[in-house]
Amino acid sequence: MARNRQSPSGADPGVATALDRVLIAGAYRGGSRREQTELELDELEELARTLRTAIVERAAVPLPEIHPGTFFGSGTVDALGARIEELGGPAVLVNDQLSPRQQRNLQERWGVPVLDRTEVILSIFARRARTAEGRVQVEMAQLEHQLPRLAGGWAHLERQRGRVGAGGMRGGMGEKQIEVDRRLINQKLRRLRQRLKEIQRQRTTRRTARTAVPLASCALVGYTNAGKSTLLNRLTNSNVLADDLLFATLDPTSRLLNVASGRRIIVTDTVGFIQSLPHELVEAFAATLEEVREAHMLTIVVDAFHPDAEAQLETVLATLDDMGCDQPAVLAVNKVDRLDHADAAEVACRLGQIAGLSPVLISAAKGTGMRELRSAIDELAAEAVPDTRANRPIIAAGSFDGAAPGLEDAVLDETRRAAS
Repeated sequence: MARNRQSPSGADPGVATALDRVLIAGAYRGGSRREQTELELDELEELARTLRTAIVERAAVPLPEIHPGTFFGSGTVDALGARIEELGGPAVLVNDQLSPRQQRNLQERWGVPVLDRTEVILSIFARRARTAEGRVQVEMAQLEHQLPRLAGGWAHLERQRGRVGAGGMRGGMGEKQIEVDRRLINQKLRRLRQRLKEIQRQRTTRRTARTAVPLASCALVGYTNAGKSTLLNRLTNSNVLADDLLFATLDPTSRLLNVASGRRIIVTDTVGFIQSLPHELVEAFAATLEEVREAHMLTIVVDAFHPDAEAQLETVLATLDDMGCDQPAVLAVNKVDRLDHADAAEVACRLGQIAGLSPVLISAAKGTGMRELRSAIDELAAEAVPDTRANRPIIAAGSFDGAAPGLEDAVLDETRRAAS
């Protein structure tokens, strides 16, 4: 008798968004890599916490070489399987990217849902995307991730039967169910791409009226949970969501910053970067990446208290380089209130050397260093748009989705004042 229909990954439908209890597993090669793997597992725990998931246990296991069928070696698979059974069958989050075959085999061996790092991040994005464009891009990313995982979902079914022809003779074998699924997913992807084009065209039309606004623009960039949203609130006296969770902010949010010189600057909060970002999600970053690329300047925010702050900064710098961002930047070394003065100065010095920038020590939560940071942003703004009345005014060609009511009106008022 045929089994019940499974989702393409082999897990029950909805498992990616209904994980109550999980075991987290990661692998390391050589003793020197274990410390780094533990830091990555810390990050995966934070990702799981963002999904409101209870973590029952974590395991860092040695991996001499990747097994093509199960990722982990057979001994590790058996040991983890026994532990999963003892714990009552929690789902498993693996800190690496699994191939469809590896994921399918692990689920069959352990009898529980298995998600890799990519699917965890996709689940978070699916929950937290707010704008129409963000939701469409995330759905596209999920479908593209799902396509190569269809093979195992229908392995238990034969081809569909052909139609009965004239004289009672049956026609040839029909489509495989997997082929039907692929066709349906590809059709939906085409519809979503068309919808995305429409949304982007509408956004381009909306921003035409503000491409001549005489304001400099600054994008807040940095690793996820570095404190960018808290900093936006502190700089601009706003009240945007600033939760202690990874990817608390997905959609770009803009606010006006008034500085001592009288200049007004548009500051945009953006989605945080992360190591090993799933390639399926690169397009889902499109709106935010556009904000970053088009900004006159950047404020790079780093969590000085994080034990892996240097590696996080290197990830951010590498991502900016890949995006072709070469704007002037300010390095904001955040959360210094959690360190004593000497340690904060030492960390800031190392981070400044990595970035090639003079660091500004701040605490967005406490308000420390805000005057110095505003001054640094103001200086860069003066260079980016030195005389807003004499020069052709420009602004970041980005969306004001999620911005406070009245922000766009305030920007347009600025245009009229500059023209008068």
